[in-house]
Formats: sequence, C-alpha cells, structure tokens
Amino acid sequence: MPTLIISELKMKLQKNKTLTKTLKKLLLLISLSMLIGNSFAQDPNFHIYLCIGQSNMEGAARIEAQDTAYIDSRFKILEALDCPKLERKKGQWYTAKPPLCRCDTRLSPADYFGRTMIQNMPQNQSLGLVHVAVAGSKIEIFDKVKYKTYLDSSAKERPWMINMANSYGGNPYERLIEMAKIAQKSGVIKGILLHQGESNTGDKTWPTQVKKIYDDILADLGIAPNSIPLLAGEMVAVEQGGKCASHNIIIATLPQSIPKAIVVSSIGLSAAKDGLHFDSAGVREFGKRYAEALTQYSKK
Repeated sequence: MPTLIISELKMKLQKNKTLTKTLKKLLLLISLSMLIGNSFAQDPNFHIYLCIGQSNMEGAARIEAQDTAYIDSRFKILEALDCPKLERKKGQWYTAKPPLCRCDTRLSPADYFGRTMIQNMPQNQSLGLVHVAVAGSKIEIFDKVKYKTYLDSSAKERPWMINMANSYGGNPYERLIEMAKIAQKSGVIKGILLHQGESNTGDKTWPTQVKKIYDDILADLGIAPNSIPLLAGEMVAVEQGGKCASHNIIIATLPQSIPKAIVVSSIGLSAAKDGLHFDSAGVREFGKRYAEALTQYSKK
C-alpha cells in the first residue's frame, strides 16, 4: 500500500511542478518510514540473551566430544570479535558450536542454557547469544564509567586480563552494547545471563554495582527499565570445596535491588580441584539450571 501511495504522489509531482511543500514532505516521510522499517525489522520469534561475567561464564571447562556432536541450527551465537581459527567474523551469526566466547575459551554454562531452551521452544522459534566475558575480572570491568580506571589499576597485576579486554577493543561493556544493537536488528532481547563474583567475593557493594550495569544495559539498548530477567549463577558451593562460596550469600540479595533477578543454585554441581571453576559435567548441569530457573520464573 505505501509503495502505491508513493507512485501516485510521484505521478502528481511530474504533472504539477507547483506541488505544495506539504505534499513533498509527506512523500519524504513515507519513504523514510519504509526504509527504517526494512532496516530494523525484528523477528519476535528470535530470542536473544546477553551473557557476561568472568572465567566460568567465559568457559573454563574442557570441551568434550558430546559438546560438539550435534547442535540445533536454531541455536545461534553472534561473534563478538574476529576469530579466524573458527572461521568466524565479528558481528555475524553462526550456529552455537563451542567455544561461544573468544576463540581460545572453553565450555560455558550459556551453551547448555541455550541447548535446553531450544529443546522446549516451538520449532518456529530460535535463540541467539551475545557473549562477552573476561576471566579474572571484577564486576567493575562492565561498568561503563569505572572500567578504564579498573583496567589501568590492574595492568601490572593481571596483564593477561588486559589482553582479554583488549580483544574487545579495550572496553568489554562497549563491545557488548555494540553487538547487542546488531542482535536487536534480528531479534528481541529477552534476558541477561551473569556469572561473576569470584573476584568480588565478600564485596557488599556487588549487588549495587550489578544493578547499575543492568540498568545501563537496558537504557543503552532502549529496553524498558526492569523489564527483562537477569539470571545470576552462584559460585562453586562450599560442599564442593568452593573457595568463593561465601559470596553466594551476597548473590542471594540481588532480587532485592533488581525485581526480575533470578538466582541460579550451584549446590551439588561438580567442580575442578581449584575450588573456583566448575568442571565439564558441572557446567552442563549449570547451563540446564539457568534454563530451568528461567522457565519456572516465566510460569509465575
């Protein structure tokens, strides 16, 4: 219908050189609206989740044969940086074959979150991830204001972490938003997955910092405040030798500041001997728990 209107207006323009300014403006507005509509068409059946955090979210567990044997093509990853080794390019969608974070990372709970969600979604729906994480980093690395000071103060102590941040252009938060905006052209952002806290263990300001980052993400992406869930996974539990298990008490308070925060339990998940990371079996189960926690929350 809009195309027909434009054609008629153009014919009138050719016949009448004294066409009013109002008619010319109308023609321009219709053309622009069509262009914008075509450029930013969103598929409501393509559900997008943002994934942020440190090493466990990044992927610290070994990728095994069962993790690459079969992946549903409806499960996608938006590459956040160029990765020649995996033949992936920044800003493009690929089937979500691990690793999902950077080229040399390993198995992330986001992986089995996506697989589990896909199994329970209608065939006409698909799921995509935007994945940006940095091992060893404090939550401050995702603060759009504090990140530079944090990285500068950590440069001598953790040069390897700086290199990871540099792979995201030196600003992981900015890269997350950049990729999320690309993702929004294809689908709808439905939630955020977080696993971070080992480097902030015992920091009682952590929930406040997480809330600021959550609020900033939504504001920068034009998403209504407090409108999408934030799923936060616990640290390795004390029963499994978790060195940062005390932080789980702080994580438990997150729903007090973020109405749609969901805490995902780590109780009983198998872990590596270092007491910081989940092993492959633990990561798989953790990802499933993220999906189950979201599903249960959505039923309320």
